[in-house]
Amino acid sequence: MGQRDQAGDWGQRMAPSLEEIEALALDAYAQLPPEFRALSGEIRFHIADFPEDEVVKAMNLESPFDILGLFEGRPVAEMAVGATGEFPNRILLYRRPILDYWAEHEETLSALVSHVLIHEIGHHFGLSDDDMEALEAEAD
Repeated sequence: MGQRDQAGDWGQRMAPSLEEIEALALDAYAQLPPEFRALSGEIRFHIADFPEDEVVKAMNLESPFDILGLFEGRPVAEMAVGATGEFPNRILLYRRPILDYWAEHEETLSALVSHVLIHEIGHHFGLSDDDMEALEAEAD
């Protein structure tokens, strides 16, 4: 069971902003081993309230709440072959779906943002969802 914040006045708090979610993501990234961050290369982080309509449609999602994060770009393994006119790789985190998931589960917001970020970095390294599920199962 998650630990409850007994120190704060929840009656006066607002939902975390885009900037606050970004700060959690940047902190999670900074906590990764330096060697891992170095292997990640150039990667940008972007926080949005929801995925764009094109993403929802392309991924056949029933709702924009069905996705917490997204990797856009080419996996690191494919970067040996140069390409011109590409944007840097980017990891998007979606604030509202993350907050919705957080409200329904016993997990800290920081741990959830970290999990989503690391999952999307896994895609950056070319891992599929099935690959990551197998790794997580092995770790448990």
